[in-house]
Amino acid sequence: NSVWVSTDHDEIEKVAKQFGARVHRRSPEVSQDSSTSLEAIREFLNHHHEVDIVGNIQATSPCLHPSDLIKVADLIQKEGFDSVFSVVRRHQFRWSEVKKGENKMTEPQNLNPAKRYRRQDWPGELYENGSFYFAKRHLIEKGYLQGGKMAYYEMRAEHSVDIDIDIDWPIAEQRVLSFGYFGKEPLKEVKLLVCSIDGCLTNGRIYVTEDQKEMVSYDYRDIVGIDLLKKRGIQVRLISERDCSKTLSAMQLGCVAKVSATNKLQVLEDWQKDMGLSWKEVAYLGNEESDVECLKKAGMSGVPADACAVAQKAAGYICKSNGGCGAVREFAEHIFLLLEKVNAARKQ
Repeated sequence: NSVWVSTDHDEIEKVAKQFGARVHRRSPEVSQDSSTSLEAIREFLNHHHEVDIVGNIQATSPCLHPSDLIKVADLIQKEGFDSVFSVVRRHQFRWSEVKKGENKMTEPQNLNPAKRYRRQDWPGELYENGSFYFAKRHLIEKGYLQGGKMAYYEMRAEHSVDIDIDIDWPIAEQRVLSFGYFGKEPLKEVKLLVCSIDGCLTNGRIYVTEDQKEMVSYDYRDIVGIDLLKKRGIQVRLISERDCSKTLSAMQLGCVAKVSATNKLQVLEDWQKDMGLSWKEVAYLGNEESDVECLKKAGMSGVPADACAVAQKAAGYICKSNGGCGAVREFAEHIFLLLEKVNAARKQ
């Protein structure tokens, strides 16, 4: 009936409202590092007596789909369950832990080694994946998210993504592009990539020789990335606030470029209109404050790892590579993942 974001952070509140959510401002008491989701939900219910059922969706599980959530809501509203939570099927053999210094052997927990079967022939086990917990008010007020007449909802393995530690991020990013929910509007192929030259295609450094000639460095991997994009039918255009015509001529990239651009957003809008593209068909790679509005407009946006803070906040993807050190190639791979998603959707 309503979508809420629970937060004590001004920026999160601003973004939540931009996307149409309502905001519950958390109190300091339930905003500590040790605070639990249950504490935040109970506080929310104390302020909203009209709410009978809460669906707690975890932000660390970015592959949720509305169709799953609708089915879960029906289990409570139409089939009378008090609580429903998400699980995923795992095919993993478990063994008992033997701590250092203990004089005992490990024991099998869910298999018989004498009759060991292939994991793909085994139905597996159900594990909580933390994606969501739905529960009625009376349970939550007693301090439970699970209880009463309970049911689990088994999610597809490809939708079961949980971000706990840093190394989970690259897996989650690829999973979201391959299996994530992108809204009701059909996905669009990226047809134009606009890349800021200084700090993205190059590392942003300018070397000056004794005879006052400028020199810049770039990574050959980025040139390969641009060629791969072109082969996929994606136009690549370059933009810079300074006049770097000679540098571009020397690099021989064969890309349309706009230098001495005092208003990057205006240039981007002109290109988008001239090519007859929707914003979802435009990708932008920038790194400076002057790129922020372009990053916000583009359907797919990215920045190198060493981009300024405001650019990183505006971007949808932060590369692991620095500018001039493979960031363009990395962002190209990110675009290719989206194209795979588009093609898969068409086949379906």
